[in-house]
Formats: sequence, structure tokens, C-alpha cells
Amino acid sequence: MLAYIKGTLEMKFEGYVVIDVGGLGYKVFMSEKAIEEIGNIGDTVKVHTHYHVREDDISIYGFKNNDELKMFELLLGVSGIGAKSAINMLSNITPSSFALAVITNDTSKLVKIPGIGAKSAARIVLELKDKLKTIEAKEPASEEIKVAIKEDNKEAEAISALQVLGYNRKEIEKVLEKIDIDALSLEDIIRKALAILGM
Repeated sequence: MLAYIKGTLEMKFEGYVVIDVGGLGYKVFMSEKAIEEIGNIGDTVKVHTHYHVREDDISIYGFKNNDELKMFELLLGVSGIGAKSAINMLSNITPSSFALAVITNDTSKLVKIPGIGAKSAARIVLELKDKLKTIEAKEPASEEIKVAIKEDNKEAEAISALQVLGYNRKEIEKVLEKIDIDALSLEDIIRKALAILGM
């Protein structure tokens, strides 16, 4: 409904700011990091927004850029993650670091975020990995993320090929842990895995 709000920064509080647009004061919830960086009282500011509607609440959430907004909206799609948890995550991890952690199954990075336990981190990776890979493939991604997607796809293709040959996923994953996937081509990964599986 609201793509962004541009106006005068009237007030800063813990968890939200008030932006004056033509005499109307919009209460915009933001991450602590974004509130620190938004500017000074009296400055003209522009924030990208998410209009959050629930039975008992209508709120506006604000973001410094579209990457933060996309990350917030992706997190809202994860079961068990609400708007407050999603905003808290934005205070503790950048969208690119978040995308990289999810694509590479790095739950240890996500667990460092206050309020995110091992179960939540595993659920985030499970529910967002494919979505993020699709988004990053369509839009310009950092070189680090491009490499991570490529390596992850290589591993997935190797698993599929070995499953077709009759091996089960668990034994394949155990074998792949012993192989340097980054340094080898897909064919070499499969060849090495077959050599170990055939022992």
C-alpha cells in the first residue's frame, strides 16, 4: 500500500521514528541500527515501507533500502517469525550476510542473532534457501553470493546424480563431506564419490 514515506524526521524513539508528511505524523517502526543511521531531527528523510495489517494491529515498518525491505518480507513468510523478530534480525545482520548464511546453510551465523535459536535458524534456512537462490539468480548478487549459489547447485546436482545410481541421500552427504566440492568439477565430484561409495 505504501511504497515509501518521505518527509521531515520529527522524533526518534526506541524502536520507531515519527516522520512528518504534510502535517501528518507517521509512526514508523525500524531496526535500532536504521534509527541510528536515519539522520537528525529536522532532516528530510525517505524510508521504504511495509504496511503490516493484522486483526489487532496496523503498523508501518520502515527500511533504509529495498534490500532490507525484501529481507523483512521474506522473514515474515517463515512460520514462527513475526514482524518484531524480523526487525530485530535487521539490527544484527546485513541482507547480503543473511542471504549468504541461508544459501550456504550457515545456521551458526543466524544463531548469533538474539532471539534466534537453533530450531528457528534451521527453519529459516529450510523455508528461504530456494526462494533466495531464485531471487539472487534474477537480480544482481554479490560475487560471494553468486559463488555460494554455484557451489550449492553443484552439490545438489551431484546428490541427484548419485541417487539415480541407487545410493541413498544420507550416505551420499557423508561422502560429499570428505570431498573438496569447491575445487572440483561436477564430473570429478561424482567420480570421487563413486570411488569412495564403491569401497
